[in-house]
Amino acid sequence: MSVGIYVLGVVGWLIWFLPFPLTGWSTQTPARRDSRARGGLILETIAYLLLFANSFWTRSPAHWRIVCAVVFLALASLLSWTSTRALGRHLRFDAALNPDHELVRSGPYRIVRHPIYTSMLCLLLGTGFLATPIPLLLAAIAIFICGTEIRVRIEDRLLASQFGVEFRDYQRGVASYIPFVR
Repeated sequence: MSVGIYVLGVVGWLIWFLPFPLTGWSTQTPARRDSRARGGLILETIAYLLLFANSFWTRSPAHWRIVCAVVFLALASLLSWTSTRALGRHLRFDAALNPDHELVRSGPYRIVRHPIYTSMLCLLLGTGFLATPIPLLLAAIAIFICGTEIRVRIEDRLLASQFGVEFRDYQRGVASYIPFVR
């Protein structure tokens, strides 16, 4: 496998990750928190690790896979940068609401309610196309979606408890994390 492929993957991850420390996590004590969402994070982490459970370094991906990887890594990066910017001071690691939390519906939040999860899915796909056989990638996608569904449902419950009808209207009109899929 060419070293350039490794560099592409690493650069994709770095560009995706950078807006998180640059934006900074909220330091406010949350008004409400639900740590059960960490179970979903564990599944998402398992999905990412599964991508590398093969001898990817012994072969080079096909040209079409490299193109798909570049597209998904670029989309992941675009979404992470625009999502963190739109979320701003509400960015948290845990599923939690600030005392002065606002329902963000600008930027990528107009298209999906959880664009950071969309970016994480794109990161998984981009990495998977570079390093993972298709059957293993499909298993990783399934595990990732299970973990993300746990997190989305918990976060949606928190948002509904805070914003009521306003959030329910938003929820009805905007897909969760996969555009056009309700």
